[in-house]
Amino acid sequence: MNVLVINAGSSSLKYQLLNPETGDLLAKGLCERIGIDGKFTYKPQIAGKEKLDAVDVAMPTHNEAIKTVLDALVDPKNGVIGSMKEIDAVGHRVVHGGERFARSVVINDEVMKAIEDCNPLAPLHNPANIIGIKACQALMPGVSMVAVFDTAFHQTMPPVAYMYALPYEYYEQDKVRRYGFHGTSHKYVSQRAAAMLDTPIEKLKIISCHLGNGSSVTAVDGGKSVDTSMGFTPLAGVLMGTRSGDLDAGIIQYLMERRGYTIEEMLNILNKKSGVQGISGISSDFRDLENAFKDGIERAGLAVDMFNYGVKKLIGAYAAAMGGVDVIIFTAGVGENSASQRMAIASGLEFMGVKMDPEANKVRGKETVISAPDSKVKVLLIPTNEELMIALDTMNLVK
Repeated sequence: MNVLVINAGSSSLKYQLLNPETGDLLAKGLCERIGIDGKFTYKPQIAGKEKLDAVDVAMPTHNEAIKTVLDALVDPKNGVIGSMKEIDAVGHRVVHGGERFARSVVINDEVMKAIEDCNPLAPLHNPANIIGIKACQALMPGVSMVAVFDTAFHQTMPPVAYMYALPYEYYEQDKVRRYGFHGTSHKYVSQRAAAMLDTPIEKLKIISCHLGNGSSVTAVDGGKSVDTSMGFTPLAGVLMGTRSGDLDAGIIQYLMERRGYTIEEMLNILNKKSGVQGISGISSDFRDLENAFKDGIERAGLAVDMFNYGVKKLIGAYAAAMGGVDVIIFTAGVGENSASQRMAIASGLEFMGVKMDPEANKVRGKETVISAPDSKVKVLLIPTNEELMIALDTMNLVK
């Protein structure tokens, strides 16, 4: 079975064609600058097929972008399938499902209306996701479409975890609550952890650390998310590449009055000029910060230390919330590739039963155990694969 996975942005579109039954990736790529001048990248994963790298293709709308993708997939010379009939379903990443969706769903008119109703909760993302869905529906009539929501995995959180201490009417009338994000990633790596340890996920208490330019930590008890660090928006939680993470809301009023910022300017600072970039004054890329610290720039080291410290605090908090922890997972760009940061985060957690293996930890992007054999808590490195998770959900629903 072949599933086309689509992640549509306002002016871009990422895609992968996978066989979720085997895990094989057939092709992947990117449509950029949709509505501007159009750039197309196509990377077939079959030997002998040629890739296209950022070639100029007119893409005035997402319809032309999707058609370009489909044409490349069935191209007689470099395509990876013989015809459109070999695409059995399409899985769409949708950022926000609100409280309506606690799982992935087959898309119909009712589902589309519900996704549109969530637009105020994700005004930059959901409208773009909807455009991608409609473009595929227009070009692929009769092919099953599935919506896979970033927020769905976290809908198992109890009210004590997702409510904010605001007047209750803001929840009842405006749906202000913690939603959490990166749910597809946390779900995937949690399931992989159970498989690696040959233990039913229902018996495991897992803390999943999705660490990268955007970062979140999630407590997974028995396969269900019970708490997560991102909140009403992806701005909350641990500090990130350019996002501030949690901070005293009074700071916003203070800076707006003192510096004359508008709310738009203030949100731009919190989302795009803060985090490790704001602290270091150098970069949002942790590799740049590591090199800068070696060159004697102390603020670069402070930024990384603050990030590691924030993740470590969340691990301790979530272990307390679940009454223990069996597994800690590191995933995403930083989690998969920075041995030094994994070690810094895990160091000092020996009281919880965490014991790292320094040699096993010297690895990048490989699914493996990085804790010592006698560690009571297993520490795992698991590369995330959100596209495969989307494809698996899609396959299970359309079958």
